[in-house]
Amino acid sequence: MSQTLAQFAVTPAEQGYSAGHLPLTVSIFGDRSALAAQLAEDADAAGFRLGMRGTLAELLESEARALGEVVLIDVPSVDAAALAALARIDMRAAHSGAQLVVSTSIAALDDVFGCLDQSGAQILVAPTRAEGVIALGRVLGSTPRGRVRELSKQDRLTLLRLTEQVGQLAERLDRVTEAPSAQEPGSVFRFQSPAAAWAGLTGADGSERLVRARTTRAALPDPRLVRRIIRQRQLRSRFFDTELFADPAWDILLDLTAARAEHKRVSVTSLCIASAVPPTTALRWIAQMTEAGLLERIEDDADRRRAFIALSDRAADAMARYFSEVGRDAERLS
Repeated sequence: MSQTLAQFAVTPAEQGYSAGHLPLTVSIFGDRSALAAQLAEDADAAGFRLGMRGTLAELLESEARALGEVVLIDVPSVDAAALAALARIDMRAAHSGAQLVVSTSIAALDDVFGCLDQSGAQILVAPTRAEGVIALGRVLGSTPRGRVRELSKQDRLTLLRLTEQVGQLAERLDRVTEAPSAQEPGSVFRFQSPAAAWAGLTGADGSERLVRARTTRAALPDPRLVRRIIRQRQLRSRFFDTELFADPAWDILLDLTAARAEHKRVSVTSLCIASAVPPTTALRWIAQMTEAGLLERIEDDADRRRAFIALSDRAADAMARYFSEVGRDAERLS
């Protein structure tokens, strides 16, 4: 094992933790030393215990050692060795319950996304420091065992700002995932199929009975119409501030609706671009929409290292019915 792979020798007692309230241990791997140092600094400020730290090559050598509860990996470019390391770490994390946070570039995103299909890793694309800190906050917020040590006043202010940022993000995502059950009224996305119609029929003997009326599933709209809507939405940025109309969930749904009607597959990189928000933000929306049942991850049968994103059948049905209703409204106005 290379000497640069260090195990920090600070004990829990020295960090002020009591027995049974140990902090989460974070391991950091990447070839960019400045970024690794920044990640270590932010993780320490957030109350994590720093564990292993090394290069991507050393990540491959670490398979016999426990990596801790959280693993931060920086992989801006990929080769066969890096992809193999990511795939194995993803599987290890899925089995152990460790949380992965992987930073990459837009050029490597499709390959990285294709490798991470087991653990639910957070993927950051060319992240700012703030986005990295938000990712750490999401780890703390989603891990019951996470414990934050006593912090200085400055550290508390830093984490307060972090909490505010995460809260704003969570509030927006909750609009997608709130009340996900198809049976609950008021759900943001109504996944249920149209209610079955019942018709009363009179038999030859004069008796009446109820039968389920046949319903016809709405067809997807002409993809040229959807592409025209997308172009019109993009045109707004020429005249107004882009953030004024940020609606990544709808842009994602529109792009995938057009692609489904065109019988085309959509890569995660393409979908991030279509969302009209920063890639890291788009990936969070994609993850939440997948969890909510709107989207599906589709593995590439020809290349297991690649994966695509598609509408779920229920989401496609909902989009078809939406456009059908819009078309009827237009006819009534004409």
